[in-house]
Amino acid sequence: MTADKPTMAVNLLGLTAAELRALVESLGEPGYRGAQIYHAMYAERKFEFAAMSNLPAALREKLAREATISLPRTVRRHLSSDGTVRYVLALDSAAPSNAAPGRALKQANIETVFMPEENRQTICISTQGGCAVDCQFCLTATLGLVRNLTAGEIVGQVLVALEDNRATLKPQTNIVLMGQGEPMLNYDAAIGALRILLDQKGVAIASRHAALSTSGIVPGIERLAQEKVRPNLAISLNASSNEQRDQIMPINRKYPLEKLLEACRKFPLKPREWLLFEYVLLGGFNDSQDDARRVVRLLSGIRAKVNLIPWNPGALPFQRPDQARVAEFQKILVDKGVLAFVRDSRGQDVMAACGQLALSESAVLPVQNPQVTE
Repeated sequence: MTADKPTMAVNLLGLTAAELRALVESLGEPGYRGAQIYHAMYAERKFEFAAMSNLPAALREKLAREATISLPRTVRRHLSSDGTVRYVLALDSAAPSNAAPGRALKQANIETVFMPEENRQTICISTQGGCAVDCQFCLTATLGLVRNLTAGEIVGQVLVALEDNRATLKPQTNIVLMGQGEPMLNYDAAIGALRILLDQKGVAIASRHAALSTSGIVPGIERLAQEKVRPNLAISLNASSNEQRDQIMPINRKYPLEKLLEACRKFPLKPREWLLFEYVLLGGFNDSQDDARRVVRLLSGIRAKVNLIPWNPGALPFQRPDQARVAEFQKILVDKGVLAFVRDSRGQDVMAACGQLALSESAVLPVQNPQVTE
């Protein structure tokens, strides 16, 4: 989408309106030009300086020499039978926005998932290349951590997906930080990206249509609670006891359920806002009726919704739960007053579903969809 630039040209993607104002002033231009660039990049999705007709020609030429707007590069698209698209995106080595002179980033490939629906689209974005949290049921963990993404690389995923599907976009866009990586371990970049994505003068996504999922990084939850503009918070729970969670989520040894749920109880919720708890059901491991009863007790006193996610197939030693056990689990939660929904992940046939993002080149696993109920 952009012309080739010198490797260390400053990438404007990810810069705030204030940072762009400072940049243009350093070039001897009036500060309001920064707001014009901000609007052109994020609201109008113009990625060539030559296309920014609201800027004088001399400034466009100056920007073309000094800077770039470099989006993640699409390596390939995997199209699911249900319309979901899994993008494999390349993050080329370049100078990130806000970088010290001479600093370059390591090349990395990441994944972004675009899920069209009747009246909206949901974009699942990554915050790290790979992941260091090492959840045992998640294929992303097999990649290890490659590197953190910059705010621009996080925002860029949304822009790539929106631009690629421009002709068929629905009125509402949802974004979920649930792709590769743990957002709370790349907090500043993730929140920096969200400020642009949720800014009504930027990408203009409503905060109620955004969600950030964490494996339970308590300091990050506490920081997020202080943000003036923030997404909905989702907690990846996946177990009904510390002993069980220790086995599949090593992060639990640092932030056990007691500390995690204490932070959740203290999290300030707005009217009609809920904490979302994600519970991946692993057949024969955490899907019993006793597990369900323990989950009810764990969530006591929390305004919670629970998404029950039958495990998605992958080259890991787990299995999808029996459909009847999923229904029993859900019924126990609902009968005890806990809002619980069964979410069957989309894009399983192209390895685009929850827990499947591991840069797979092909998807040959059979897909068996349990009944989805709400």
